[in-house]
Amino acid sequence: MPSKLQQLREMTLVVADTGDIDAVKRLKPVDCTTNPSLVLKAVGLPLFAEKFDEALDWGRSQNLSDEQRVVKIGDRLAISVGAELTKLVEGRVSTEVDADLSFDTEGSIKKAHEIIAAYGERGVSKDRILVKLGSTWEGIRAAEQLQKAGIDCNMTLIFNKAQAIAAAEAGAFLISPFVGRILDWHVKASGKTYSSDEDPGVVSVKEIYRYYKAHGIDTVVMGASFRNTGEIEQLAGCDRLTISPSLLDELDKDQGTLERKLHPEMDGAKPERVSMDERAFRWAMNEDAMATEKLAEGIRQFNADLQKMRGLIAERLGLGAREAAE
Repeated sequence: MPSKLQQLREMTLVVADTGDIDAVKRLKPVDCTTNPSLVLKAVGLPLFAEKFDEALDWGRSQNLSDEQRVVKIGDRLAISVGAELTKLVEGRVSTEVDADLSFDTEGSIKKAHEIIAAYGERGVSKDRILVKLGSTWEGIRAAEQLQKAGIDCNMTLIFNKAQAIAAAEAGAFLISPFVGRILDWHVKASGKTYSSDEDPGVVSVKEIYRYYKAHGIDTVVMGASFRNTGEIEQLAGCDRLTISPSLLDELDKDQGTLERKLHPEMDGAKPERVSMDERAFRWAMNEDAMATEKLAEGIRQFNADLQKMRGLIAERLGLGAREAAE
C-alpha cells in the first residue's frame, strides 16, 4: 500500500515548510514556503556559507548607510535561499515581506516589487514566486494592489474567517491558515486536550474551505503550522498543505489508509456570503481574542528572527552592538 504521504499527494498539493535544501531534495514537494525563522536557519547551513560571504561582499560595495547595508544584505540572503529552492521544486517558492512592514501598506508594496526584481536579476520569473504578507488590514490592502500588478500573494498568519474573507475579496492568490497555533491558544486557554477532528485549527480551516468553495472563490486554501499528522489527515483534500520535513517523514512511513476529508462539493447548508470592509474586519478581529493575540504574536516572532538575522549580518560586517540594534 502507498504511504499516507503518497495518498495525500493524490488529493492535495503538498508544500514543504522549510528552507532546508537537503530536506527538499529528499521529499520532493511541488512548492516551498519560507519565513524569516526558516531563512535564519537556512543561512546557518554550510551550503549557504559561500552565499553569505557573497552577500557581505556585495553589501560592502554598495553606497549605503550601515543600517541600509544590513537590511539590503538580509534581503539578498533571503532571495539566495529562495532562488536555490526554485531549482528544486516545480512550482512556487514563497518569500516574505519584512514583518516590520506588517502595518505599512505602501512599504509592503515597495518591498514586494523589490523581491520580484531581485528574483528577476537571478533569472527567476515572478510566476515562480509568491510574496508572503501578514494578514493585517494593511497587508491585505497591499495584496490587493500587488495582485492587480500581476504579483501573486500568499497571505500568512490567518487565524479566522474574517481574515480569509478579506484576503479573498482583495483577490489574494493564496491564504495560509495556521492550524497549530490556533490549537496552541485554545489548549492554553481551556486546558483541554482535543482530538484531531475537533481540533479548533482544523475546524477553522474546514469552515474557510467550505465558505470559499460554496461561493466559488478561487483563492487557494493552504493549511499551515501543523502540530501533528492527525491535523494533516483531517484536512486531506484541502487545496494545499504546507508541512514540515519531520511530519512529511512521519506520513511517508505510515502505510495506513488515508481518507479524503475535504471536497469542493461538501454536504451541509451553504454559508452566508459576507462583505468584509475595514470596519467589519477590525470589529471581527477585536471580538476574536485568539486571532488578535496570535496575529500580533506571529508578527513579533517573525520580526524577532528578522532582527536576529540583521544582528548576525551586522556582526559579520564588524559593526558595533549599537549599530546592529539601530
